[in-house]
Amino acid sequence: MRKDVRILLVGEPKVGKTSLIMSLVSEEFPDDVPLRAEEITIPADVTPERVPTHIVDYSEAEQSDEQLYQEISKANVICIVYSVNNKKSIEKVTSHWIPLINDRTDKDSRVPLILVGNKSDLVEHSSMETILPIMNQYSDIETCVECSAKNLKNISELFYYAQKAVLHPTGPLYCPEEKEMKLSCIKALTRIFKVSDLDNDGILNDKELNFFQALEDVKNVVRKNMTEGVEDNGLTLKGFLFLHTLFIQRGRHETTWTVLRRFGYDDDLELHQEYLFPLLKIPADCTTELNHNAYLFLQSVFDKHDKDRDCALSPDEVKDLFKVFPYMPWGPDVNNTVCTNDQGWITYQGYLSQWTLTTYLDVQRCLEYMGYLGYSIICEQESQAAAITVTRNKRIDLQKKQTQRSVFRCNILGARGSGKTSFLQAFLGRNLLKQRKIREDHKSFYSINTTYVYGQEKYLLLHEVMPDFDFLSEEDLACDVVCLVYDVNNPRSFEYCAKVYKQYFMDSKTPCMMIASKSDLHEARQHYSLTPLDFCRKHKLHPPQPWTCNTVDAPNKDLYTKLTTMAMYPHAKLRCMCTCNRCTFCICQNILRSQLLRTIKAKFYSVVLNRLHDVGAYLLDDEECSLIQQVHAISNVEESIYMESSVQPNGPQARHMAQADLKSSTFWLRASVGATVFAVLGFAMYRAILKQR
Repeated sequence: MRKDVRILLVGEPKVGKTSLIMSLVSEEFPDDVPLRAEEITIPADVTPERVPTHIVDYSEAEQSDEQLYQEISKANVICIVYSVNNKKSIEKVTSHWIPLINDRTDKDSRVPLILVGNKSDLVEHSSMETILPIMNQYSDIETCVECSAKNLKNISELFYYAQKAVLHPTGPLYCPEEKEMKLSCIKALTRIFKVSDLDNDGILNDKELNFFQALEDVKNVVRKNMTEGVEDNGLTLKGFLFLHTLFIQRGRHETTWTVLRRFGYDDDLELHQEYLFPLLKIPADCTTELNHNAYLFLQSVFDKHDKDRDCALSPDEVKDLFKVFPYMPWGPDVNNTVCTNDQGWITYQGYLSQWTLTTYLDVQRCLEYMGYLGYSIICEQESQAAAITVTRNKRIDLQKKQTQRSVFRCNILGARGSGKTSFLQAFLGRNLLKQRKIREDHKSFYSINTTYVYGQEKYLLLHEVMPDFDFLSEEDLACDVVCLVYDVNNPRSFEYCAKVYKQYFMDSKTPCMMIASKSDLHEARQHYSLTPLDFCRKHKLHPPQPWTCNTVDAPNKDLYTKLTTMAMYPHAKLRCMCTCNRCTFCICQNILRSQLLRTIKAKFYSVVLNRLHDVGAYLLDDEECSLIQQVHAISNVEESIYMESSVQPNGPQARHMAQADLKSSTFWLRASVGATVFAVLGFAMYRAILKQR
């Protein structure tokens, strides 16, 4: 809606243009009328529409034709004033003023016209019989008002209608010649109906009609005029369109405009940019994610269109979902970006994953899509920006060694034919047999799915980077974890990964993982100075991880969980992922996991606790032992150490230990302390070995 309104009054001399302005301002007929009134600005809090209004007068005696043309080009609405008792001034409306105005304005942006019949106090009859044919001839004429500057008749109404013609124009909504709504208006109202139809049953019930607060008793009005307009006590699309046609025909088009503007439409019945792209500040090194309320909204949209309740969207259901869009936002590549069912339909998880992907890669497009779905209206939010969470700077996450992010990006690099695309598709649960059925023009360079890290659901976004060693863009390097893929069967495949790592990632803090792809094939000797395992050892990387998608069932997803864990905790030294059983780390791990060590540790703890119990029992006096006995009788906790000291002594002599027993207990106490110190030192040495790796 416009921020202000500019009204221009034109007409023949002596018809009362200046008198109308003076009467409006002073609320009385002026005794002395100047040749031309100065431009007047009415504040917003005074006008009915709460919009500042500028009123401009024109005087043929004081202004040139060039000045008139400039005022016409600046005006939002033009009032052509004539005198009801002067036929010549009425004839000039069609012979001079309307052609002049049309010549000075563009055909696509015609200025609304209002015919003003002044001096109605001088005649007893109305001029409407003469004016009606003129109104039917020119569609630019919004209305005609008869008024009197002398007795202030219809003065306020005149300028209210002028405001209304600008703020709520009839032209974009209705075609008076055909007496029906224009196609663009029908299209906009149809989208509003579909967005408001929360259960997708083609009927607006009472709850859904609450979105239109200006519509009162609408069902009764439609029921009286249209039999198909109301079904099951709800408003159908035909009834909804008929209702707004009725409003426009009866001069209440501001009601229709209120609905249109609430759903984001401008004066040209296009969704304006402020609605589709609300302001959202994203600092550097931060990412964007959907918040909980946004996921709930998207879930409701999915349930609304999943008519067969199979937790997947068929192609027809996808088309129905995007009918409120001006174009189809998802192409065939989406089916190879997210999870699908056996029929190739996007599952519920895949649906949410695609929205997560769009939010992460292009948040402005996500805001646009959410605007088409009516997020701000349905969820009663100021804008779609309320659906977005801007994450904390990654540097702060590294400093605090924790992150609150839910989406992590992994860039996949490797030579051509190394298996990068297969690695992406395997993340979606597709083995090699299913991947061969994918059309070349439907392939995607992205895949996204959920993984679970320590019980937390996270999204891992895989991006296949085109193999161009000479140039990698900032987007190719900006990620949370890097995956370098080489083909074990191709002797020249690993060289590319080694060069990329040394060129771009050796000195970065981004964690990297080597993937030995096609591990089901024969492992060829790589034409590089170091073997992949030695290269990883030299650069303190995890050993190459064997991987293949040539399986009967869905490929294993453990690697993707490890990638997500590395992205979440880049500062942590994760558990060694090799299984060579030859390196120092693997030997230490096997020793720590051995049953013998666990048995020794359990017996050691048992001896320490028993000796501590004996010493404690000796140091306690009679009253304390008695108190422990009472506590034992009440609590009956068999696992308590003090319970053992209270049940052993049966008499006064048993409560005192012999000197030999005391020496023995002292020995075991010293031995226990020494063993504890030895264990701590051993653990410290073990950590030192890990740090060197």
